[in-house]
Amino acid sequence: MSSKQGGKAKPLNQPKADKKEYDEIDKANIQKKKDEEKMLKELKAKAQQKGAFGGSGLKKSGKK
Repeated sequence: MSSKQGGKAKPLNQPKADKKEYDEIDKANIQKKKDEEKMLKELKAKAQQKGAFGGSGLKKSGKK
């Protein structure tokens, strides 16, 4: 038999990672981080509705 194999070799199956158990402090930190991300998304959405900052944007003079 030849040692050459055609195509890609299949990756080895890795054992499934066990679920991490969190204590109260870790759970509070995770929840706080999720809340902050949610607030940032809401602020970004509000900022996009208002348009450019400053209102007028770039001003061009009529002189040449």
